[in-house]
Amino acid sequence: MIGSLRGRLLELFGDGEVLIEVAGVGYRVIVTPTTAVRLGDVGGDVFVHVHHHIREADQTLYGFLERDERTCFEALLSAHGVGPSLALAVLGVHGPVELARLLADDDVAALCLVPGVGKKTATRLLVELKGSLNLSLAGLPAGEGEDGIPRSALAEVQEALGGLGYTPDEVRSVLADLGGDDPAVLLREALQRFARA
Repeated sequence: MIGSLRGRLLELFGDGEVLIEVAGVGYRVIVTPTTAVRLGDVGGDVFVHVHHHIREADQTLYGFLERDERTCFEALLSAHGVGPSLALAVLGVHGPVELARLLADDDVAALCLVPGVGKKTATRLLVELKGSLNLSLAGLPAGEGEDGIPRSALAEVQEALGGLGYTPDEVRSVLADLGGDDPAVLLREALQRFARA
């Protein structure tokens, strides 16, 4: 069972997949759009926490920059009817701290912002995840990387929206008057604006 990879980023694919070389072996890893951007440039050294997903005829690696993201991903997988694609989609919209917050607040509307999640599914997820996800999940303060260096919340949201396929002009227009320091909240508001447009 593979739990983490440290190596060189060889390739970024457009479908949320990256290729990481470790000791001469290339591992294909599925990541969220935000993680793909945060990994940096091709050729650089990277470290990812890995969930090694094994099905009958298939093995897939899912990569996360923080351990809390992997913990959330695995908690999501434990919910009825949630597969890796949906779990990754949830984490693409809501980070671990934001997910813990919306579970504590019973925020069905926030979960409905995830592509493929309707009100019925969101309600069921809230009930199931409260039992399997630690609501006191501390995580890192919003806007900080694992190295503790502050990152611009707007920059994170721009990268995430770009990874979801929005053009730079669309992103600029939606973020023009948004402010705040929590990337998850900003991303949710931006997605709401796109939905209303």
